[in-house]
Amino acid sequence: MSAKKYHEKNVYDASVERIDFIFKNFEKIYLSFSGGKDSSVLLNLVIDYMRKHKIDKKIGILFIDLEGQYQMTIDFIKKILEKNIDLFEVYWCCLPLNLRNSLSVFEPFWTSWDLKHKDKWVRDYPDWPCITEKNHQFNFFKKNMEFEDFIRKFGDWYSGGKKTACLVGIRADESFNRFRTVALKQKSMLNNLNWTTKISKDSDTYCCYPIYDWTNQDVWVGNYKLNWDYNELYDLFYKAGLTLSQMRVCQPYGDDQRIGLNLFRIIEPKIWAKVVDRVSGANFGNIYCGDRILGCRRVKLPKGHTWKSYTQLLLATLPNSTAEIYKNKFNKFIEYWKTIGSVVNTSWLPEEAYISEKLSTRSPKNMPLVVYKEIPDKLPVWAENKRLGPSWRRMATCILKNDHLCRSLSFCQTKRQRERMQALLEKYKII
Repeated sequence: MSAKKYHEKNVYDASVERIDFIFKNFEKIYLSFSGGKDSSVLLNLVIDYMRKHKIDKKIGILFIDLEGQYQMTIDFIKKILEKNIDLFEVYWCCLPLNLRNSLSVFEPFWTSWDLKHKDKWVRDYPDWPCITEKNHQFNFFKKNMEFEDFIRKFGDWYSGGKKTACLVGIRADESFNRFRTVALKQKSMLNNLNWTTKISKDSDTYCCYPIYDWTNQDVWVGNYKLNWDYNELYDLFYKAGLTLSQMRVCQPYGDDQRIGLNLFRIIEPKIWAKVVDRVSGANFGNIYCGDRILGCRRVKLPKGHTWKSYTQLLLATLPNSTAEIYKNKFNKFIEYWKTIGSVVNTSWLPEEAYISEKLSTRSPKNMPLVVYKEIPDKLPVWAENKRLGPSWRRMATCILKNDHLCRSLSFCQTKRQRERMQALLEKYKII
């Protein structure tokens, strides 16, 4: 992974140069648009470039409408697309995709625009050409596809075998994962440009991140100085007291988005009842989204329990299908720290840990591995926040956060795990 390097050039000029490179080196171009501040800035940069250089070919705009979205976002998207429709080939997709529901142990996923639950939809189909029950008949689409799977296959479909750029408005300072997406050297790039990533070996399609080095401040300074159109929902977020990093425009039931679920009630009071009725646990999330009961702030241990016994109690209260998922993850988590270990700061070690004789084969190489003889009940809060070791408190908090994927334990979900989870839920649903 490469370190940050600073240049004399400002981020606006650097982004324009990248966009110029993209238009000169790719046969087809499309932009992944959400109506959020980052993708809107990228879209405005592209619009300005196409107007200035009088580009006569249209680019694709992919907007995946996830149903449970603010009406202000939909109004903004419609406005900016209609205003520049001569530049775009728009794919406004209202399709039944599987999405994360972090608010319920009984319904960990929900399906947007599911015709079986049309009476519960948060919104009706938007007023846009060709959006009906059979909108966008992609030959690769299957009902209940994963959002990420749809994104990848759309890129292959849109490219038609030609060299294609997918413009994505991610910024490295948003999160470590986004920084890693750009900075990682062990990936296929175009012309060794770190702001490009080849989607797969079998395609000639690249994700391109022209604004990866922008900051939050750059985004809003750009909107002001260049008089760009932007989603005015952010003005309401600001008035509600949210910090710049807390402002998110996406489906409201995800792991990160549920923190602001109560804002939906304030900003969109007319459809709040539908938001609550749409998925299991929504109103619970509205009431307790920032509370200890959902693993926020510092979780307190009930009297008479250790963190291990509390974890076991929590598992016992879950539906069988959900408990089985957690148990499998926890067993792998425990086995990993007891047998493989991790490269961590060896200047601090709890009494349960020791330095293994094996050296890491991963980056950074030749560093000692720290392994645990037993899993401690808890570690110092700062150590757990930095994921420097295992503890039963981390596992209990994982359950309280309704973190089915166990991302807080450094897991990520594979396609096979997703399919297995769905099979378990169906099995116990029948029982």
